[in-house]
Amino acid sequence: MGEVWREVLSVQPEPERWIIIAAAVLALASVLLGPPWRIGRNVVTIAHEGGHALVALLSGRQLTGIRLHSDTSGVTVSKGRPTGVGMVLTVFAGYVAPSVIGLLGILMLMSDRITALLWLSIVVLAAMLLMIRNVYGVLSVVGTGAVVFGISWFTPAEVQAAFAYLFIWFLLFAGVRPVFELQAQRRRNPSPHSDADQLARLTGLPGALWVAVFLLVNVAVTALGVWLLLF
Repeated sequence: MGEVWREVLSVQPEPERWIIIAAAVLALASVLLGPPWRIGRNVVTIAHEGGHALVALLSGRQLTGIRLHSDTSGVTVSKGRPTGVGMVLTVFAGYVAPSVIGLLGILMLMSDRITALLWLSIVVLAAMLLMIRNVYGVLSVVGTGAVVFGISWFTPAEVQAAFAYLFIWFLLFAGVRPVFELQAQRRRNPSPHSDADQLARLTGLPGALWVAVFLLVNVAVTALGVWLLLF
């Protein structure tokens, strides 16, 4: 265990610049193209619901369960005051979580803590697994964790680095597309249960304004992440 711990905390060399750029291009293509997006969207849902769950706990709410569905939707249920700042922050956190997690991951990559980043991802997924309340959710979280563990345990440092950059680039870029999907769904099939419409009820501000805020935050975070890694 001591050797494993030293490996996790060790500093890995930054990959060549072309690998970082290639990972960014591949991640962006995975967000823009339909087939890879349908698979990667499950990872985005995990980050989205994880954002709800974390902020619910930080705001003093009682987390009761998380469900992830095969259509890449999800639900996080918590108990507490039905109104107030804590509830607003909990609902708001979902759509900005993937991009924010991507930015935090970039800060770890910039300090060359690649293995630590992968293992931290495994720990977070394991903690989230305790709150999953349906079979597909368990399979989705366990499958994602297995991929990350396999890369971190069985591959050389160069492969770990390429995967870590691809993973973080994907989360950074993947925060933007769901916001457009949210607005399209609101137009096509209005629902009072979307995050934007829940925020509208909680704050009295229009749901479309909250969609715009989601988009602004994610675009700003993505731009900052690109600047930090490439410039």
